[in-house]
Amino acid sequence: MQTENGRPSKSARKRAADALQDLGVELASLPDAEIAAFELPDTLVEALREFRRLTSHGAQLRQRQYIGKLMRKIDPQPVFERLAERRRAHDRNVRAFQRIEQWRDRLLTTGPAAVDELAAEYPAADRRALLELLAAARRERDAGRAPSAARALFLSLKQLLG
Repeated sequence: MQTENGRPSKSARKRAADALQDLGVELASLPDAEIAAFELPDTLVEALREFRRLTSHGAQLRQRQYIGKLMRKIDPQPVFERLAERRRAHDRNVRAFQRIEQWRDRLLTTGPAAVDELAAEYPAADRRALLELLAAARRERDAGRAPSAARALFLSLKQLLG
């Protein structure tokens, strides 16, 4: 929202400042190696490290405002875009992991019929190896032992499904 003279309103400026502070806090949650990849000014990187070190709520609020001030001195768009891409990649990884878990659970509950479905959907699947892993995983489950074969089945599915 803009005022009559074409400048952003005070509320709009506050929202923008809060967004930059939030961006800074999100950056602070990243490991140092990932922060270094953003090629940020040293003062900002040090402020992000300091934010992580602080435990007092008041001190964190002050540091958050300082980070926002430093963020206003740089172009935040590349940082926004890079963090958004990082979130998208994380979401893709989570979906892939869930898909692998679903196939593993389906194989364990349905049995050899699910192996046939998997082999039909993924022709590169080694049907015999999957059947062996499935049988071992079911035996372990029925005996109440540690699920090492189920883990091996999961890893095999992970390799197959990519």
